[in-house]
Amino acid sequence: MLEAAPDGPVAFGADLSPDSLLAAYRAGVYPFPASDEYTRALNDVVFADQVQEGRIPLVGEESADPYAVAWWSPDPRPVLPVSAPHLSRSLARRLRNRLRWSTSLDRRFEGVVRECRAGRVPLWLTDELITSLVRLHDLGHAHSVEVWEDGDLIGGVFGVQIGSVFSMDSMFFRRPGASKVAVTDLAARFAQAGGELLDAQRDSPHVRDLGGVLVPREQYVRHLHRTAHDSLPMPTATLPARRLAQPTGSGR
Repeated sequence: MLEAAPDGPVAFGADLSPDSLLAAYRAGVYPFPASDEYTRALNDVVFADQVQEGRIPLVGEESADPYAVAWWSPDPRPVLPVSAPHLSRSLARRLRNRLRWSTSLDRRFEGVVRECRAGRVPLWLTDELITSLVRLHDLGHAHSVEVWEDGDLIGGVFGVQIGSVFSMDSMFFRRPGASKVAVTDLAARFAQAGGELLDAQRDSPHVRDLGGVLVPREQYVRHLHRTAHDSLPMPTATLPARRLAQPTGSGR
C-alpha cells in the first residue's frame, strides 16, 4: 500500500463488513463507496487498466461489482495534533457570553452519522456503510461528539479510533461554528485519554484552519501500527462547550 499512488484509490472491493472496515482503518485506509451506477461505471472506466495491471488491487470478498467501493489513503495525509484545534476569538467570545451549548460523547452516534449524510453529494455514506459503522460503534471502535443547544443536536463529528489516532470521517453543523466546537471537543477528550492525532483524511482549507498539517503516508501508517491496539477510553460526560473557549487574546 505504501507504493500506491498518492492521489487515487489504493484498492477496490465491495466488502464493507465491520471487520473489513476496522482492518482498513488500522492500515491507514478509508472507504469511499459509489452510491449509484454512474459512479461505479466511472471507477471502471478510469481505473480498470490500473486494476488489470495490478497497480490497484481488488480486496475483500468477491463481488460482481468490485468498483462499488474505492479505498483511499492519500499521501501526504492531513492530521491535527490533539493540541492544534482551537476556537477563533469570535466563536470563543460567543461561547463565553451567550451561546448555551453543551457537548457529549457517543450520546447520538447514528444521529450524527445521518446528519453528516443529509444533503451530501456524492452520497458516500450508504446504508451498508452506516450499518457497519454503527456496529463498530457498538463494539467500541467508532465514536461521535455531539454539540447541543437547548436539547437540539446542532453539530457533530464521528469517526473510528485506532489506538492514539482518531480518523474523522465527517462532521456537520446546524449553527455556525458548531462543527469546529465538535472537533475541538473531540481533541480535548482524546488528549485527556492519551490520544495524539486526529486524522482529517482529506486536505481542505477548513482542515488547515483547524490546525491541520500534512505528514507522509508512510509516517502516518507507522504511527498507526505502533499504537493500533491501545485502548484509550475517552471521557463521556456531557459538558458545557464554553470550557473550550480560550482566554481573550490567545485564540486565533
